[in-house]
Amino acid sequence: MAPTTSPFDRLPWPVHTTRLLIRPATPDDEEANWRFRRLPEVAHWLSVDSTNRADHRDRFTSPERLAKLLIVELDGVIIGDLMLAVEDAWAQAEVAEQARGVQAELGWVFDPAYGGRGYATEAVAELLRLCFDGLGLRRVTAGLFADNTPSWRLAERLGMRRELHTVKESLHRSGEWLDGYGYALLAEEWRAARR
Repeated sequence: MAPTTSPFDRLPWPVHTTRLLIRPATPDDEEANWRFRRLPEVAHWLSVDSTNRADHRDRFTSPERLAKLLIVELDGVIIGDLMLAVEDAWAQAEVAEQARGVQAELGWVFDPAYGGRGYATEAVAELLRLCFDGLGLRRVTAGLFADNTPSWRLAERLGMRRELHTVKESLHRSGEWLDGYGYALLAEEWRAARR
């Protein structure tokens, strides 16, 4: 089996913001990550329920997962994680090669004990910088449940544009069909906002 490549291989690590350290995840981060992902108020919004430790360990330590997961630390304590999945854009066959690896889907999960202090905003803002300046991507997206208000507010605070509102499109583990939001940001929009 070939080793899983990661966009992180093209970036210098670790990255420091004003208060945080961001770095690629390692298998040794699983326990600290599980501590906040297992919390009911966090697990409620995740694609996969993280309350079973063995399942979480298997998912977290898989090479495919580690290839797109970043850890956010505050003074040596893991307070969140960021997902960066570089993707191809849709393109017609004749120009498909030019659309390879030009965009990414982003995700974020933070320990609620550290909420309300701007850490998530600081970390995701740095992730956007890494996407546009470091990796040279042209577009990033984020999909989330419409009821996950803190998450969509974070996307909007960072200048992401709501492009999609689906109605009762996503089946939640609660048995309810929930609305979803899709956010996006172009490199040119990000650069214009920084001027």
